[in-house]
Amino acid sequence: MADILFNKQGVPLLAYGKSYQANTSGAPAEKPKKTAQPKDFYENYFMCGNIKMSAWAGANDFPTKADAIINSVGVLNTGLKFTRNFTIGQGIFACKVQDYDEQGNEVLEKVKDKSLVTFANSRQVRKFMAKALRDYLKFGCAFVQILMNADGSKIVGINTINAKYCRLSFADPVTGTINKCVVSGKWPDVPGENEYQVYDVLDEYDPYADLQRRRWGNKTAGKSFIYVIRDSWGNGEYYSSPIWWAAYLAGWIDIAKKVPSFLKKAYENQITWKWHIQIPYAFWDKQFPKTDYANTELRKQAIEGYMDSIESNLCGTEGADKPIFTFFEINPQNGRAEEQWIIKPLENKLSNDQNLVTSAAANSEIMFSIMVNPNVLGAGMPGGTYAGNQGGSNIREAYLVNIANCWLDRQDLLDPLELFIRYNGAEEDIEWRFRNTVLTTLDTGSGTTKTLS
Repeated sequence: MADILFNKQGVPLLAYGKSYQANTSGAPAEKPKKTAQPKDFYENYFMCGNIKMSAWAGANDFPTKADAIINSVGVLNTGLKFTRNFTIGQGIFACKVQDYDEQGNEVLEKVKDKSLVTFANSRQVRKFMAKALRDYLKFGCAFVQILMNADGSKIVGINTINAKYCRLSFADPVTGTINKCVVSGKWPDVPGENEYQVYDVLDEYDPYADLQRRRWGNKTAGKSFIYVIRDSWGNGEYYSSPIWWAAYLAGWIDIAKKVPSFLKKAYENQITWKWHIQIPYAFWDKQFPKTDYANTELRKQAIEGYMDSIESNLCGTEGADKPIFTFFEINPQNGRAEEQWIIKPLENKLSNDQNLVTSAAANSEIMFSIMVNPNVLGAGMPGGTYAGNQGGSNIREAYLVNIANCWLDRQDLLDPLELFIRYNGAEEDIEWRFRNTVLTTLDTGSGTTKTLS
């Protein structure tokens, strides 16, 4: 049991036992803060001018961080681009749903309005969809700019603003709606005065009705509005997490990055010696006597030439399967070999089989996280190698599943276009559909077929 010496205030000053002694030194400068005190609910919010803003993740740098992660992992970058491409398909067209057949498929009637045909095939729509879906898949949400004409009676343009430059304001405490989007190239740093633009955000519940109310209130003339597209699978009120983020949190993306980095370092630093040749010192005195050479330098040159000839016999394609002859003496007194060459092959300890299996598993897990069958891109199942590809039929079926599964994402992408044409006076029953090219087997008479969805 320890003996403890206390001061008048009850603070222990000295303690000692059988095998130790301890003393107290110094005093706290101030009372420590309560570590159990709850954190401020608004700690992830900040002010930009007089606007209370919502930070995109803790350091307000999620898009920058996510973009760097995606660009550093080939399978993730390619998988997301593949998802974007098959989601967009071969473009869109306007139509009306006239009926449904016995299998429940839509019977579509194409709209022959030339203005809608021109609009659907325009560069403006193509660029909007490509960029909006890019940000939607990379970051979980996209920011679509709706541009009005001078008097606010028509929508004249649609444009996707790079999500890296967009941040949303804190929701109105009364209505719960997000009213502002601040665009600046300074994020994640807080921009200064005249370094940002502020846009009104359309109501997520009914953006068409919201835009009409603004029009009736004379608040649309010459203005631009932000239509936010979010991945509804994420529960974030401001910013949604992309679906690939789960693979990052699980560590698969880090594994996919580390395997090639490890292999690169291994190849750079590994020793590639093939043979270990042990030659006794006495051999050189008999093979190259010092008395046969005018000076040491000439003897060294002769030995180097001899070693080069030995190396050429052991190495290279021309030296493959060639024998090498060496001679040695037997000591008559002890019967041991003397002046004997010993040639041993060196074992290569570097084996990449396990690394390739791990890399294939990581790649497959990343593809699964973005809902893409790895076989579509030539990868196998988790734990297998790239040879796990199961053939063309499996690829076709996986691709069809991808197209069927992207219906909801396509509708999210089409919503701003629906707002565009409805506000400009199009009939309410006009809808947008996608064109798809689907791979088929050769016994159908063609390699591809066109479908509408």
